[in-house]
Amino acid sequence: MKKYLKIVLAISFVASIIGTFVFLYKKSQPVTVTYNEHKPVTGTISKTTVITGNIEPRDEVSVKPQISGIITELFKQAGESVAAGEVIAKVKVIPDMGQLSSAESRVRKAEITLEQAKTDFRRDEALHNKQLISDDAFDKTRQALRNAKEEMQAATDAYEIVRDGVSKSNASASSTLIRSTITGIILDIPVKVGNTVVLSNTFNDGTTIATVANMNDIIFRGNIDETEVGTLQKGMEMKIRIGALKDVEYIASLEYVSPKAKEQNGAKQFEIKAAVDVNKGNTIRAGYSATAEIILATARNVLTLPESTIEYSGDSTFVYLVKGKGEEKTYEKTYVETGLSDGLNIEIRKGLKKTDTVRGTEITGQ
Repeated sequence: MKKYLKIVLAISFVASIIGTFVFLYKKSQPVTVTYNEHKPVTGTISKTTVITGNIEPRDEVSVKPQISGIITELFKQAGESVAAGEVIAKVKVIPDMGQLSSAESRVRKAEITLEQAKTDFRRDEALHNKQLISDDAFDKTRQALRNAKEEMQAATDAYEIVRDGVSKSNASASSTLIRSTITGIILDIPVKVGNTVVLSNTFNDGTTIATVANMNDIIFRGNIDETEVGTLQKGMEMKIRIGALKDVEYIASLEYVSPKAKEQNGAKQFEIKAAVDVNKGNTIRAGYSATAEIILATARNVLTLPESTIEYSGDSTFVYLVKGKGEEKTYEKTYVETGLSDGLNIEIRKGLKKTDTVRGTEITGQ
């Protein structure tokens, strides 16, 4: 048994020595280094930036009541279409007791005045028929009766409006019926039946009954960094992608760049707005998250190289020109003037010809 153990140990020792020599031999062999090679090609370089933002309707209108009261009926709900003038809700008036008392008093005074005017008219009419008073005096009495009737009607209308929010004479324009002021989509109805609402005045913004917007007129709103804002111009085309709508791309036109920056996370940001062409047949909802791709600059028909072939030294850029062939191949460091870059390829303005070959990335082998 001991004899076999000695043999195994001897073989293992010899194998380790041989392995060590093989490893050292391989390490001592020269490593052959090769490189990818590239020729300048004519192409187009575009510098783009991607902005995150949101989709919003250009205008959102808050529909508010013209009177204070309680919601008794809702005829619409969020998401439904509504036309300008269409009724959204109905309000029951809670009359102000002071105003109601004044309106009642006005009606009583108007009744007294009307009764007196009728009495005067009947008396003067009889006298006029007997030619005991002049036509001018009778006309004044008749005019007084007309004025009394008009005041009675006005007092009654005012009383009914204070009490009910609408009078019989203007029922078609009832302020108890809350109507949409524009045609669009109802984005939100923040009230429920039974809620108290108040009209807008100097001291109160009023209760919003509904928010309505035209979803065929939408904009993209986002922020761009100060390092890129200088290249923007109104009318520039943007590609809009909405996260909730896969594989759908919209075209937008830049129409606003904020003249003042806002600081966000330590960086200066400028707000932008772009009109979005929504003629795609998709339903777009307010508040969708979206990204906008803008082409900031374009260089057409220029010499280009992969940016990985460029060596940077301070403000200067260099490439390595391939000289010779086979074992005599060498690489000559050459200054080039570069231009626009898209992150993968870069514009070569000076220093190279189309016939030149440039060293690329390293490929290591034996």
